[in-house]
Order: sequence, then C-alpha cells, then structure tokens
Amino acid sequence: MPNSRIQLGVIGRAHGVRGLVKITSHTADPADLTAYGPLSDAEGRFYALTWKAEGVAEVARIVDGVPVKVTDRNQAEKLTNTRLFIDRSALPPPDEDEYYLTDLIGLTAVNAADKTLGTVSVVHDYGAGASFEIVGDGATLIIPFTAACVPTVDIAAGRLVVVLPDEVIVPSEAEEAA
Repeated sequence: MPNSRIQLGVIGRAHGVRGLVKITSHTADPADLTAYGPLSDAEGRFYALTWKAEGVAEVARIVDGVPVKVTDRNQAEKLTNTRLFIDRSALPPPDEDEYYLTDLIGLTAVNAADKTLGTVSVVHDYGAGASFEIVGDGATLIIPFTAACVPTVDIAAGRLVVVLPDEVIVPSEAEEAA
C-alpha cells in the first residue's frame, strides 16, 4: 500500500463562540469520519470529534490519552484547515473494481497506444469531480477522472490508460523541436 495514512476530512472555520468547528468529511456518509478510529493531523497529533449538528462538531485534542476540549472561538480558529487522517489499515478493503483515490498516486499513465505520458503525482477533488495531475517529460497534464478520460485503471499493474480530452493540447514533436 503506497500510503499508510489517508486524509478523511478537514477542520473548517469556527462555528460560534464555544469552540465548535465546521467539518468537511471526505467519506460517503459524513458521520463516518469518526467511525474508523483515531483521527490525527499531519504532525501526528490526535483528535476526537463529537458531532453536534450536520457538519458541525466539538473537537478535542488527545494529550497523553486524555481529551482536551476546544472551548472557545480563538482555540477553534487555530485549527482551521487542519487535515484529519486515519491509518489506512482501519479502512475496509475497496470492492472489486474500486479503489481509494490515493491508490492512483504513483501510477504510470499511458495513452491508448501504450505510450507513457508520465506518472500520477496528485489527485484533486474539490467536490465537482476528481481530477489528477500527470507529470512527465517536463509537462504537467491535468486530466478529469471520468470513465471517458480514464477507461482503465489497473492498480495491480501500476498503470492507468488515459484518453486525452479535446481540451488538452499536447504539442507535436515538430512544435517541441522549434
């Protein structure tokens, strides 16, 4: 498995004056963010969330095994944009023909003629659909992650097939030589 931790959510802005925060969950059911075990940030600090309303939670930092609640707006504001991770082993294995987006990072991207385009370096998902960056030969391509543009994903073989959309202009060899 390429990544031992997977980002499942983000602490957003403060909500009110009593330390509550907005939470963005990357799980199918937002409440599942807390179902997979301890959450940690990029530095390895652990957090516990208690849902108070849809998308709003009370947050506590776990210090020496003891939860220390965030109790005011100033403390909550300091946590804005804190990414929340879980250990990958806590997630269920994906179903057949499914995978986690993080599994795409590092795959070799090839076109339909089996010519290597590069390597998937990052996956973006801003809510309107995932896209990923392919880095190779001094160029970076951003490709929408749709069945039309990515008809084949083979995690075991470490590759995916990409059909470039009409909007992607790849310079011809003659243009590159000039």
